[in-house]
Amino acid sequence: MEIALDFAIQCSPDHPWLKEHPGWFDWRPDGTIKYAENPPKRYEDIVNLDFYAEKAIPDLWLALRSVVLFWIEQGIRIFRVDNPHTKPFAFWQWLLSDIRKLHPDAVFLSEAFTRPKTMYHLAKLGFSQSYTYFTWRNSKRELIDYINELNSAPAAWFFRPNFFVNTPDINPWFLQSSGRAGFVIRTALAALLSGSWGMYSGYELCESDALPEREEYRDSEKYELRFRNWDAPGNISQEITAINRLRRSEPALQTHLGTSFYNAFNDNIIYFGRHSGRGSDRILVAISLNPHGSEQADFEIPLWEWGMPDTGALLAHDLLRGGSFVWHGKMQHMWLNPGAPFSVWRVRPAEVS
Repeated sequence: MEIALDFAIQCSPDHPWLKEHPGWFDWRPDGTIKYAENPPKRYEDIVNLDFYAEKAIPDLWLALRSVVLFWIEQGIRIFRVDNPHTKPFAFWQWLLSDIRKLHPDAVFLSEAFTRPKTMYHLAKLGFSQSYTYFTWRNSKRELIDYINELNSAPAAWFFRPNFFVNTPDINPWFLQSSGRAGFVIRTALAALLSGSWGMYSGYELCESDALPEREEYRDSEKYELRFRNWDAPGNISQEITAINRLRRSEPALQTHLGTSFYNAFNDNIIYFGRHSGRGSDRILVAISLNPHGSEQADFEIPLWEWGMPDTGALLAHDLLRGGSFVWHGKMQHMWLNPGAPFSVWRVRPAEVS
């Protein structure tokens, strides 16, 4: 396990920098200081730094650089950067380049839920990974369109998505009403569609209690201490473990690149594949998007990718449940249910006598 640091460039109202370096902040004419704002939200417990204040360059920039270097010296190599889109691009271009010259293994995750062009620009400036819109992509069409966008030029050249299923600030609508099966479904989508995925504490226990009509947690750890029983009934720890073990063993599941979507004739089943890195083998994945009931569909196995006729056959190995079998012919049938809402197969041409 590695520790990642949340690098949030802001200060509490009693931070010593306000007295020691008042020129680093934006003050009102009446002598009060401006609180941080990210419309429509206003945060009265923090204040922002003024990167372009007369007394801020270069002292403030160097001070922030020293903060990052201090934690790197303590062994930290992963930094989750809070709202980088609200800070000057020039600062990030300078900081990320400078840090990587000294520590090329440092990873910077951009927590920027903003316009796509801005998110892409931050990636071009040097951010290793980025938060994404996955949290709000639920339908088959939405997911396919979004993955295709991330797989296409120019985004595929520089943008590395991290699919978070939830965050301290976001309790998605889908999870609020989908029950345990919904949490398994979103885990499978995030972990198998993206090379990097994340979750916030409590997700393993399917916590979904929300503030009325809001995508926020009712009992938020931002305001109270939480003590959890990680073995509580209904947890999905085994499913998460199985998926992560599968990702470690299959290179094709360690990236979002090279994803091909295939026909599964049901809008509640998403079906895709990637090359496995093992000769001509391919990984196929099918995930139900319905947490409340069973789904079935006719689907096509991609015989054409091996130059095989529609009457060809593939040898399939079930990577979740074990066992092998042969699919004969292009059209096959699948059945998924809330207790087992996804399947993963490794396939290759079958030698049929």
